[in-house]
Amino acid sequence: MPDTGQHPHCAPTPGQIETLALEALGRLPAPFHDHLSDIVLFVEEFADAQTLKDMEVDDPFGLTGLYRGRPVGDAVQTGDPPPSVHLFRRPLLDEWVETGIPLDQLITHVVVHEIGHHFGLSDLDMHVLEDMVAP
Repeated sequence: MPDTGQHPHCAPTPGQIETLALEALGRLPAPFHDHLSDIVLFVEEFADAQTLKDMEVDDPFGLTGLYRGRPVGDAVQTGDPPPSVHLFRRPLLDEWVETGIPLDQLITHVVVHEIGHHFGLSDLDMHVLEDMVAP
């Protein structure tokens, strides 16, 4: 966890979550890392109500991350926003506490999964990639 001088029992801030996510992105191998310059990273408390509805998620704690955009290789349309990865802090923190998985590993898992959508990877490919970039 990045050292921020905060009391060790305080919940990680959005900035700390972002730092862990950027570190995970930085560990991706070159073929992947080379195609991430246009991705925008957001750390938000929760997904908004419309996103939860669109994803058919009833519980706001049920969504830890989301990729928005077209996979690499799909034709970009005029007016498309840049691809983005959204991490939802409160659901991530709940999962961290409930599972006991180290936060950097949990963030890496979610980031790799969302980036996997950017590349159109299968779940199996995402697991292999996650193993490659594990902290």
